[in-house]
Amino acid sequence: MAAIQAAFGDAVLTFMWVFVSSMFGLFTNLVVTALGLQTLVWAPLVITTFIVFTFVFLFNLIGEALGGASFNPTGTASFYAAGVGGDTLFSMALKFPAQAAGAVGGALAIMEVMPVQYKHMLGGPTLQVDLHTGGLAEGVLTFLMSFAVLVIILRGPRNPLLQTLFLAVATITLVVAGSAYTGPSMNPANVSIPFLLLNFIVIFFFLKICGVLMNLSNYARCSESCSNLSFLYLIV
Repeated sequence: MAAIQAAFGDAVLTFMWVFVSSMFGLFTNLVVTALGLQTLVWAPLVITTFIVFTFVFLFNLIGEALGGASFNPTGTASFYAAGVGGDTLFSMALKFPAQAAGAVGGALAIMEVMPVQYKHMLGGPTLQVDLHTGGLAEGVLTFLMSFAVLVIILRGPRNPLLQTLFLAVATITLVVAGSAYTGPSMNPANVSIPFLLLNFIVIFFFLKICGVLMNLSNYARCSESCSNLSFLYLIV
């Protein structure tokens, strides 16, 4: 029963995250325009980082209120591989489909309510390269992101605000790095309705799962090597 409740919480949180995060581009555009920062190249990145920081912090609070719910299956698998948290194979078998259903629901919902003049901002991620190159690129980026999250959460500062700030900076850095391969993000809300399920299956299950498997196979060795490096403790 507890596993079913946890999966339901994940579905609700993932629905909310996909719905809100698909508007990050819109929020950034509105803030840049309102502040008159269109001529500054760095302004969108800084503002997007602040937006990601704000919403990740809020969603962490909501997730705790929902009993530790998560909207990121990659994070769930990574923490399980690292032996952190109370997830089991059974609970993850329930959580992953729940998160997928929540993501698709959030994607369809935002497409219904987004004003027509802003719908072009939902053009979203498409493979800029061939599938195998995209899979390799996403695998490397997913490994780096998962490793960064584990280091920040397990060995980083105990202050939740600093943790969230570091997570936001790492996220934006890797999103920009991967934009030439798979678009700005792997958010399923950013694809068109006719190709929603196809894009979700191809991009998420092929690219993301490849990255997760790469992360699971290498994290233990990397973590063991990094545990002896004193610089990791300088951010505490």
